[in-house]
Amino acid sequence: MTTLSRRHDFVLIFDVTNGNPNGDPDAGNLPRLDPETNHGLVSDVSLKRKIRNYVELAYDGEEGHHIYVQEGAILNEEHRQAYLALRGDEKSKKDAKLNPRDDAEARALRDFMCRNFFDVRTFGAVMSTGINCGQVRGPVQMTFANSVEPVLPVEISITRMAATNEAEQKKRADGDDGDLRTDNRTMGRKHIVPYGLYVAHGFVSAKFAERTGFSDADLELSFEALKSMFEHDRAAARGEMTTRKLIVFRHGNALGNAPAHKLFDLIQIGRNVDGEVRALDDRGLGNLPPARKFADYSVSIDRGGLPEGVEILELL
Repeated sequence: MTTLSRRHDFVLIFDVTNGNPNGDPDAGNLPRLDPETNHGLVSDVSLKRKIRNYVELAYDGEEGHHIYVQEGAILNEEHRQAYLALRGDEKSKKDAKLNPRDDAEARALRDFMCRNFFDVRTFGAVMSTGINCGQVRGPVQMTFANSVEPVLPVEISITRMAATNEAEQKKRADGDDGDLRTDNRTMGRKHIVPYGLYVAHGFVSAKFAERTGFSDADLELSFEALKSMFEHDRAAARGEMTTRKLIVFRHGNALGNAPAHKLFDLIQIGRNVDGEVRALDDRGLGNLPPARKFADYSVSIDRGGLPEGVEILELL
């Protein structure tokens, strides 16, 4: 496979309807918020998890597409496989700690992990935990996603009619006082965002791709995952999440032809108001009803301001 030779920057635009895009465990699983602006947040870790899940579903453990960070995995045992492949000795099967013998073996261990694990050669990994395979800085990095407008999380009460165990069932049948039957349903809470449009930025370094073996095919797979990851991540808690736009800026060389922030500024998101597009910083927006669908927004690209040597790919 050909190693990636050109830098890429991209903008991912997605939305959520009646769901929790990324709950905060330190806040009762409320949707994550910027406390100063009330703009919604989705962590980069959450987005990378969805990419990993898509690749795992699409390739199902095929060679070169194993996933390093997955639920229940023992990372040191993944490292051990690299030592067994290189050394093939019985000692490596039992040692609780292993370290490379020299710089050449350290490079070979890192290369083994990059070659076999898609997420290692894509996002990088710290693999120096006991059984030491070093550290890898991945070529693909993403920011937190921010909602383009403030969001107002809503708490919804829910109930469960089924009993957990026989004692609870008997309590419902007999009633608390032993005379009256009670409908002792289990109560719960769900936190949702009625609607939110989120934007995340991503960066793909061709220079770091040289070090991990990240290829053009890997890049295409990453973009495929970004377009389709929500289609295979359905859950009652997350409501409806959809990738709406994936806009890629492809540079003409490995180091790039323009700063990423200038490219991102070429994308403008406004509100559709009676057929007219208004900027989100317009003071009159405070009097508008809240957005409840993607059609309430307009996404445009200032192609006239595109720097020389950069091309735009609208993948969605």
